[in-house]
Amino acid sequence: MGVEGISKSRNAGAIYRTAHAFGASFAFSVQAAISLRELNQVDTSGTSDSLPFYHFDTVEEMLLPRGCALVGVEITDDAVVLPSFQHPKNAAYVLGSERGGLTDEMVARCDHIVKIPTKFSLNVGLAAALVMYDRQTSLGNFARRPVMPGGPTEPQPGKVPGFGPPLWVRKKRKRDAAAEDAAND
Repeated sequence: MGVEGISKSRNAGAIYRTAHAFGASFAFSVQAAISLRELNQVDTSGTSDSLPFYHFDTVEEMLLPRGCALVGVEITDDAVVLPSFQHPKNAAYVLGSERGGLTDEMVARCDHIVKIPTKFSLNVGLAAALVMYDRQTSLGNFARRPVMPGGPTEPQPGKVPGFGPPLWVRKKRKRDAAAEDAAND
């Protein structure tokens, strides 16, 4: 998940944290005026220790893994509406700045352009979360939605990975175990 030209570090930080929550392989920025310190301030999940973050000064310098499609999220006349989009198996998604959207140069670089079917533009962090959620639900291993309201009537095809307790709980357990080990020595 990436951003181009974003100017608010907290928006970028929220996207970075959300990308980590949805299992992204990396995050990136292009021509962004952000502070990594501020980016990490909105993160309560240890994202910077778990998810690589790449910064590129220009669209031309931007590198993606081989075979990775670039999907732009932008409101254009020819964009595919997100619920009708078939997500590529290997893809990176890029969103534009808070006020300007993606540059023409970035749109030209994209393999696909999608838009979220809303009446007006959304906050960039929320838009990123919606795209990641749509990707996960369309490519994930979930039970089909039932015809009637309510939960699934079919079993889930496979197990959705658990994420465990929050980071603060894991750290507390580690500190308590270390204190107990020290007391036993």
